[in-house]
Amino acid sequence: MAVKIYGNPVSPPTRNVIASLYEKGVEFELVVLDLLAGAHKKPEHLKLQPFGKIPVYQDGDITLFESRAITRYIATKYEGQGTPLYGKTPTEKALVEQWVEVESQNYSPVTSALNFQLFIKKLFTGEGPDEAAVAVEVPKLNAVLDIYEARLTESKYLAGDFFSLADLSHFANTEYFVKHSGKADLITSRPHVAAWWQDISSRPSWQKTIAYCSF
Repeated sequence: MAVKIYGNPVSPPTRNVIASLYEKGVEFELVVLDLLAGAHKKPEHLKLQPFGKIPVYQDGDITLFESRAITRYIATKYEGQGTPLYGKTPTEKALVEQWVEVESQNYSPVTSALNFQLFIKKLFTGEGPDEAAVAVEVPKLNAVLDIYEARLTESKYLAGDFFSLADLSHFANTEYFVKHSGKADLITSRPHVAAWWQDISSRPSWQKTIAYCSF
């Protein structure tokens, strides 16, 4: 049975899961859910994802939700093929997990909030940003990116000198932020962060994901 992803090309978590499959060379089928029609809140989807979110991942007998759990599963199941997304040693794996958590707890909340205000809100509702909300979030992102800049002076990638889930988990939110927020200078003004983003966003897996998930 082919891997299936129930999601939407606009969705950052859906995009990150697809990128992980490309990194591993795994074939998949994307079942597109119409978010504006509320497909992710309908009973048939809630049977798969009781919180009414996307993506959902099906691989044989297993059904998973939460994108970071999905990408961890993909990295583990297909460990012997494609990019070793967890690294190769227990220490490397621990550092990958640490920086995935940093992304989850510190980077994603603020970039998601800014992307919503500066891009997604207008895309779906036609409304402009709440400038007060933007003003609250920008200093938070600056603080996070200062930490990233310091880390990336020590290693090429977040978990070390190897590309991993720690970097991959930043793909979609950063892509939206750089291309659509009007505040890309927060990334480009930091030389090590800028070089890191140029490197990872040029990977074939991400370029294939962008092409596949065009909307």
